[in-house]
Amino acid sequence: IGWCVSSGCPSPAGAGSRRVLAEIRIESLGAIKAANAEFDRGLTVLTGETGAGKTMVVTGLHLLGGARADAHRVRSGSERAVVEGRFSTAELSAEDAHAVEEIIESCGADRDDDGSVIASRSVSREGPSRAYLGGRSVPARALSNFTGQLLALHGQNDQLRLMRPDEQRAALDRFADVAARLEKYQKLRDEWRRARSDLADRTDRSRELAQEADRLKFALEEIDAAAPQPGEDLQLVADIRRMSELDALRDAAAGARQALAGDADDPLDSANTATGSIGRAAAALQGTDDAVLQGLGAQLDEALTVVGDVAREVGAYLSELPSDASTLESKLARQAELRSLTRKYAADVDGVLAWAAQSRERLAQLDVSEDALGALQRLVAELGTKLAAAATDLTKARTKAAGALAKAVTAELTGLAMAGADFTITVGPVAAQSGDPAPLVLADGRAVHAGSHGVDLVEFGFTAHRGGTVLPLHKSASGGELSRVMLALEVVLSASSAGTTMVFDEVDAGVGGRAAVQIGRRLARLARTHQVIVVTHLPQVAAYADCHLMVDALGRDGASGVRRLDDDERVAELARMLAGLGESDTGRAHARELLDAAAADRR
Repeated sequence: IGWCVSSGCPSPAGAGSRRVLAEIRIESLGAIKAANAEFDRGLTVLTGETGAGKTMVVTGLHLLGGARADAHRVRSGSERAVVEGRFSTAELSAEDAHAVEEIIESCGADRDDDGSVIASRSVSREGPSRAYLGGRSVPARALSNFTGQLLALHGQNDQLRLMRPDEQRAALDRFADVAARLEKYQKLRDEWRRARSDLADRTDRSRELAQEADRLKFALEEIDAAAPQPGEDLQLVADIRRMSELDALRDAAAGARQALAGDADDPLDSANTATGSIGRAAAALQGTDDAVLQGLGAQLDEALTVVGDVAREVGAYLSELPSDASTLESKLARQAELRSLTRKYAADVDGVLAWAAQSRERLAQLDVSEDALGALQRLVAELGTKLAAAATDLTKARTKAAGALAKAVTAELTGLAMAGADFTITVGPVAAQSGDPAPLVLADGRAVHAGSHGVDLVEFGFTAHRGGTVLPLHKSASGGELSRVMLALEVVLSASSAGTTMVFDEVDAGVGGRAAVQIGRRLARLARTHQVIVVTHLPQVAAYADCHLMVDALGRDGASGVRRLDDDERVAELARMLAGLGESDTGRAHARELLDAAAADRR
């Protein structure tokens, strides 16, 4: 098990930087059985023998960044690997803190008592990985969104990605700060492409669409002619059922009315009805002085009211019954008419009405008349003009920034022991090829490809020697040169990522001597505004560290851990890195000289 003592190695070089990554804990990942490392402001280096597990620290950070989990990274004999990081957001800018807070709230994550946020990732040997943020289980993408605001990871794979045109364009855009211009361009491009697609669809399928429009018009005319009402088919069923039993219903209603109220023209007949009998009974009971009988009489009055209401409703029912069979025939004919619609368009009348509403909307979209096509052509042309202007504006901003960025990176390369190097950036439009699905004509008449990020191809050029031919970066830079180009870019671009923690995995690969000293110097300078963590094999780089962590084997089982080096241990480790002379006086003297020189340089 490896231990890292508590942080607290203050350094003038890192005094102005922020500490975002406070701590990382690793269990059963690669060569590391269990380790805990705390990070300070400024520059932290991780060193150790080859194979000790230095890169596992960076691998752990990549896992926290949402990288794909590899079950083969789980330590032999363990069921799962766990990486846990503690992040402090207290020193972020207001804008960055707001973005991070939105992610935390959307995930339902909780902060620790000190305000920090704990992110973790577990990788199972057999099953899927799991991600957690603030004690809540979250998708790996959500964890990536969180750590992506706080960490900038640079490994050897990132150097290779720097050779890709899209990565080069992204680096230039980051320097040029063209986010608003790019967003405007992309919004116009989406509108333009939709309008072009609609126009092409209507033009190419004009005959098919016209036939579809005719079919819809015929159907809507048929429905409108029938003019069905909501629920009308159900009401017709009830009406027809009633009218098919018309005589029986009339006899029943008439008999009931006769029994209740009698014949209104025959007083003698009315006297023998239910209302007459109840009325006489109520009068007899209410004519006594007995309270009980009077109460019963009052109840009969209420019953008389109910019977009277029923008699009137039965009478109204009788008056509404049709007097002949023609009414039934008309309702049957109407039912047949509606059934013709429901056979064609929907299961019931309400469905027919819904289908008609949808068809009217579709018909409005199928206008293939010359006027409609002309209006759509004018819209496409108008959007194309606006898009061309936005693309040109984006190109101008990139072109202007390209010169400044190239000059700044070339200056940084001079400081990285590459005085004869020349770094260039070209920005040029991508010409539209034959069959291009999205050609855009600029104001000067050139037809270009309207890509999702503009019409430009951004290409980094490089030559290591003054007077040499500048070639594309992927054709001209060696591994060591590419490392320094990436570091120079990061130093120049660091202002656009203030507050993030920058992690470099062997950014010094393939270099040594004076170039290594310059890399250490640049990393120390970068650490004035950023928390910088570097995995390195070079003592010249490690000498510039504010905090030196060492990964080494600490047990019989070959497990590795992380420990923090004090001053004497640091001298011994630098001596080992210089020539494997960690115990010799000569090696230690050389290491002490290297540390003193780096300290003086930083001051």
